[in-house]
Amino acid sequence: MEARQHVPVRPLQFALGLTATLAGADKFFNLLAEWGTYVSPLAASVLPVSVTTFMAVVGIVEVAVGGAILFAAPRLGAYAASAWLLLVALNLATAGYFDVAVRDVVMSVAAFTLARALEVAAPSTVRSAEPAVARPSGRPAARVAGLDGETARTRP
Repeated sequence: MEARQHVPVRPLQFALGLTATLAGADKFFNLLAEWGTYVSPLAASVLPVSVTTFMAVVGIVEVAVGGAILFAAPRLGAYAASAWLLLVALNLATAGYFDVAVRDVVMSVAAFTLARALEVAAPSTVRSAEPAVARPSGRPAARVAGLDGETARTRP
């Protein structure tokens, strides 16, 4: 990836990761919002636990996804955030919070875009399980990789 392509990726990674982490942590404190009110009556009726317990689990998931985006596995975390935000938007729409649902769909698209951008940035390497065979000149022989990534043959 070119250096100029890193510029929009890092702020997006930081914004999405920090948002997920802070929103998840706030599920335990309810400083930003009373999060339980956003659970749709339909979802609340099928939950096997109380809404408070459910929101605590949601908080743990969101902190984990935010940490993944920021530190551990940014691409995987961004894909998880994208799917998670679509589920949240579905819940919000069934509860009648259409404005917030639209915002979460847009954030889902942003998370998916981040994941794809990180995928493009990842170096693609084909590795062989076999060590390079030294030629009489002392230089390793060139390997030709097959379609499945395995070494098909060694060329002198």
